[in-house]
Amino acid sequence: MSAGAEAVRLEHDLLGERAVPESAYFGIHTVRALENFPVSGNPIASHPHLIWSLAAVKEAAALANRKIGVLDPAKADAIVVACREIREGALRDQFRVDVLQGGAGTSTNMNANEVIANRALELLGHRRGAYEHLHPLDHVNASQSTNDVYPTAARVALDRAVGDLLESLALLRAAFEERAAEFADVLKMGRTQLQDAVPMTVGQELAAHAVMIGEDEARLREARLLLHEVNLGGTAIGTGLNAPPGYRALACEELAAIVGFELSSAPNLVEATQDCGAFIQLSGVLKRVAMKLSKTCSDLRLLSSGPRAGLGEINLPAVQAGSSIMPGKVNPVIPELVNQIAYEVAGIDVTVTMAAEAGQLQLNAFEPVIVHHLLSAFAHLSGGCRVLATRCVNGITVNPVRLSEAVEASIGLAAALNPYLGYAAATTIAQEALSSGRGVLQLVQERGLLDPAEVAEILESARVAGVAPSDR
Repeated sequence: MSAGAEAVRLEHDLLGERAVPESAYFGIHTVRALENFPVSGNPIASHPHLIWSLAAVKEAAALANRKIGVLDPAKADAIVVACREIREGALRDQFRVDVLQGGAGTSTNMNANEVIANRALELLGHRRGAYEHLHPLDHVNASQSTNDVYPTAARVALDRAVGDLLESLALLRAAFEERAAEFADVLKMGRTQLQDAVPMTVGQELAAHAVMIGEDEARLREARLLLHEVNLGGTAIGTGLNAPPGYRALACEELAAIVGFELSSAPNLVEATQDCGAFIQLSGVLKRVAMKLSKTCSDLRLLSSGPRAGLGEINLPAVQAGSSIMPGKVNPVIPELVNQIAYEVAGIDVTVTMAAEAGQLQLNAFEPVIVHHLLSAFAHLSGGCRVLATRCVNGITVNPVRLSEAVEASIGLAAALNPYLGYAAATTIAQEALSSGRGVLQLVQERGLLDPAEVAEILESARVAGVAPSDR
């Protein structure tokens, strides 16, 4: 060995022998995957929920195998300790295979088996690679196949990701609710098709976004439940080959205890091993969340446009300089960020749909691209919602003078006069206001159609915006 060269150990697989760094917890199967899939540059460790979930599945399997006598207690206990360390964040840098890989997740499962085995060997007092004492496949992978381990871990990981997004959405919803309460009595013009419609309050406008977010939280919770049915114990194609009697139920029971929520074993494991319906459903709901958030952000950008040559009704917090050439320019960069995340999620939904359809016969080989992109979408949306809440919505202010002037100048006020003047008379007033540039209220008062007290009562903000006393 040359000076400075890293020490290696030799490992064997069905293709032959390869050198593995002596310091590595991964083994020969991971080495081959690193050579075969140098694609995205993103290791599976970039998805912490997936690593946590893989370790949880392996821990549950070891506990179940210990109880039914497949693993002796010393080996099982070492595997369990290694898995718990990994779930606490240890050895994350050893999960190196690329997120994009062939083999239906086999390389991911092999990587996990090897890291867990080598850490368990250390706990038992053996060197890494001494697989005669504890083997990645014979012991860590006992009673399992990639085809039930990977989909189960994916569902657990996605459930955790849903939890993250729900927390972020709740934070954003609360931010909109707070701003809506603050501006509950600030009158403005509502718009349809970008044209003046009828008056409303800023509070109503912002509260609508909070309600939309709440609806999406409910839809996410519904889709989340589909992730709780797993195929653990089905092994290769759902027939349970090499899984001993009692293992399936025990493994699910142990995993549920580890993850902290109820899991059910799929009634038909052959169907569950090949079906990606839960992923399609979740992706569709995620796209719904993303598109509605994008609509919200587009509204914020439009309402804050200007600040003088646009609508300029609200102000978004200034968080950074907006131009290298235009002094004083500030851009709505936070909403723009969330818009871009939404566009990404829409593309991810297409990828998930195509990959789910492409599964053939008893297995879908394309779950790695599904899982990678869904976890990425959740992470990006969760981060985007938090930034939107804390760096944008919480700091929204209004321009009351601009809002008041727009209401008084808008022909949309004529709609509020319909019950008092009639549609024809209100239309005449609106047309004259539009052609002359004069205000609707000014024309009504000049013609003596209503006295000032009546006008003031009609246009009181709660009445004109349709806000009942109980809503204020």
